[in-house]
Amino acid sequence: MTTFLDECRRAVGASHVLTDSADTGGFLTDRRRRHTGKALAVVQPADAGEVAAIVRLCQAHRVPVVPQGGNTGLVQGSVPDGSGTAIVLSLSRLNRIRRVDAVNHTMTVEAGCILQTVQQAAATAHRLFPLSLAAEGTCTIGGNLASNAGGTAVLRYGTARALCLGLEVVTPQGDIWNGLRGLRKDNTGYDLRDLYIGAEGTLGVITAAVLKLFPQPKARLTTLVALRSPHDALRLLTLVQDRCAAMLTGFELMSAFCMELVARHVPQLRFPFERTHAQYVLLELSDTESVEHASALLQDCVFEASNQGLIQDATLAQSLSQSEALWQLREAIPLAQAADGPNIKHDVSLPISALASFMEDTERMLHRTFPGVRLVTFGHLGDGNLHYNVAGPCGGEPEIFMAQQSVVNRIVHDNVHRLGGSISAEHGLGTLKREEILRYKSEVEMTLMRTIKHALDPLNLMNPGKLL
Repeated sequence: MTTFLDECRRAVGASHVLTDSADTGGFLTDRRRRHTGKALAVVQPADAGEVAAIVRLCQAHRVPVVPQGGNTGLVQGSVPDGSGTAIVLSLSRLNRIRRVDAVNHTMTVEAGCILQTVQQAAATAHRLFPLSLAAEGTCTIGGNLASNAGGTAVLRYGTARALCLGLEVVTPQGDIWNGLRGLRKDNTGYDLRDLYIGAEGTLGVITAAVLKLFPQPKARLTTLVALRSPHDALRLLTLVQDRCAAMLTGFELMSAFCMELVARHVPQLRFPFERTHAQYVLLELSDTESVEHASALLQDCVFEASNQGLIQDATLAQSLSQSEALWQLREAIPLAQAADGPNIKHDVSLPISALASFMEDTERMLHRTFPGVRLVTFGHLGDGNLHYNVAGPCGGEPEIFMAQQSVVNRIVHDNVHRLGGSISAEHGLGTLKREEILRYKSEVEMTLMRTIKHALDPLNLMNPGKLL
């Protein structure tokens, strides 16, 4: 492969073809540090033309390509396998914001742009880019689109797919498709954009995108409420949606055990309630009218919910810093559970109406099979996405429990499927769920997906072994 690597160096510059283990290590291990792969090299092109040149070289030499953004994914979709035959194609140098069109409410950005940088650029133009998730300081737009990222604002603004109008993509043959059109209506054939979004780099390399922007809200109000059960949380969701409609931006459910973990492992965060409650909802309204209008609506919702016996306590943030403190409680949950020890993670979605029943039924089934098991359940209740994580009993051997992952997965995923849900809401399939999905998608659906993959990437060089 010396000839291939020499040609890569000529295409992007020798300093951007990394082969030394000291330089490549961070690109080969997944975010959860459960897998470390091998690669011929990490190649860092500077623009779409260089991406295309590298992909053409990979075609000529039959070298697999693993596209990588911020490497923040949770299903091992952006790291190579252990064969050492692939290159990691890092898009970190494609980090320019090409254009902000405030009148069209769009922004054209390259795939390596950090999500937080895009958010800040939108704010500078007095606009909002609403995609928001815990890894926003390190994840990239290309990765967000390749995995169709969700986050905390899907309830109002939709997933990454809904926030993208156009794409620039390098095909597996090394051609550049320029679909960077900032159009809300374009009824001219197959929607290629949606084909590449969520494909996890298996059909081509996203190099740039046209993103939707929105007016900045004049008010953002946050409240944390305590409830008895997920059923009450769903009734509260209906009440707030009926009264506030699209103003409801966030509706996050967190169990008492989640808050217990945060208190234990992130003690610097202050919890606002004196006593423990079974469930909590972090609720946020965004209003384009005024703070007074949003505040009146929120207080009215809380008052009515209290009268109906849905909530047991509530605290309303009185400032931006208090709002951020409440969101920190939510964002600290993954950090706290990681500090507490290994757990079996699930990223599932269900019809919103089925969520409470799913939680009750699945907990009962898990406790019957694994007495004393602890559930770290939290997520975006407003859009039906639940992070349903399972930790072993207190005092038990974590390794013994983790060895039962396939049994736990079967209980959780079978119940998700029975209720019409999906075993991957926003994380994708990668390699972790590649085989698992075969239990739940029909053979017709899998055949259609394989047909698309073979038609666009007949040599199977684009992120092979991921998703399919």
